[in-house]
Amino acid sequence: MNPLLQRLQPYPFERLRQLFASVTPSPAHRAISLGIGEPRHPAPDFLKKALADALEDGLSSYPATAGTPALREACAGWVQRRYGVALDPATQVIPVNGTREALFAFAQVVVDPTRPGATVISPNPFYQIYEGAALLAGAQAHYVPSRAERNFAVDWDSVGDDVWARTQLVYVCSPGNPAGAVMPLQEWARLFELSDRHGFVIASDECYSEIYFRDEPPLGGLEAATRLGRHDFGRLMAFTSLSKRSNVPGLRSGFVAGDASLVKPFLLYRTYHGAAMSPAVQAASVAAWNDEAHVVDNRRLYREKFAQVTPLLAEVMDVALPDASFYLWAGVPPSFARRAEGLSADEAFARDLLAQYNVTVLPGSYLARTVQGANPGAGRVRLALVAGADECLEAAHRIADFCRAAH
Repeated sequence: MNPLLQRLQPYPFERLRQLFASVTPSPAHRAISLGIGEPRHPAPDFLKKALADALEDGLSSYPATAGTPALREACAGWVQRRYGVALDPATQVIPVNGTREALFAFAQVVVDPTRPGATVISPNPFYQIYEGAALLAGAQAHYVPSRAERNFAVDWDSVGDDVWARTQLVYVCSPGNPAGAVMPLQEWARLFELSDRHGFVIASDECYSEIYFRDEPPLGGLEAATRLGRHDFGRLMAFTSLSKRSNVPGLRSGFVAGDASLVKPFLLYRTYHGAAMSPAVQAASVAAWNDEAHVVDNRRLYREKFAQVTPLLAEVMDVALPDASFYLWAGVPPSFARRAEGLSADEAFARDLLAQYNVTVLPGSYLARTVQGANPGAGRVRLALVAGADECLEAAHRIADFCRAAH
């Protein structure tokens, strides 16, 4: 067996299953889960039709790893409309089977484990695929803390020059999971300057980019590079997906775009890896990337939910409207730190909430790593407002009642 597998930590939802193993949820309430970030709004009808119409021909041929010209052009066209960035569909875009597999695979291409101290930088809290990708590529993971006073933005200045010198890959998540912070242009400029100085590659995870609450849409990595005159996107790759944008997590469709000198070896790796996208999925993806009306409607539904739920929870928890994404990153009441019984406060909160009100939330400590004795997710929970408005509002009322009763 590959010995690097022993370095992997349990996935957050496996840890949640273990936490809940001895819990009997309250039978007085129907189950509501805010635990997993799985979009539950209806998939667009036109997309389902495009998928069905392409099935007959799409199942009769092997797909090309690079995807069809039509799909690459649709992806590049969306980037042009969304960010004002021009891409060459033939050399700067690759379709991928969702961002999860691409974010993992990319580290296997970029990281050279023979270099002493090979390091991959990740935010903390973070999406655990970043860590697994780094460890299985033979690198060590370095976790960069976030700053609560800056809406949990990543504190890049906390990384020393000795770490930057060993770094080969940096994972950026903007809008962030779990706190929803968006990187501003000056932060991108700082990261690009560090990349120029130390030679590391930036993987920009942007799968929440289309769910936002301000008038101005979130800045993307390619857009930031263009604004700063970096038109070749040197050492930069952006990862995006239809899962959240179009409510089709089961479609497993997204794309990677950026530095052509990175796209080429990534395509080579994927050819051997067998990571081609089904022709039927490609056809449906073309339809999705070429339509914006369903995205606007989807964003409206999230805005309406967050407008109802956030102020209700803010009465009993430390929580505020994020910049973007469909999560609330909420601090639990201080009373749970005193009743944890060997658990962290966020674990105690999640366990007791399920037992008493049959609502599932994810402990924040499961989304982070303890560094220098502190876990930045401890004392917070992630709430995924992915269900319908009525269900999310009912869950919020139960959480508010739970917090008041525990005070």
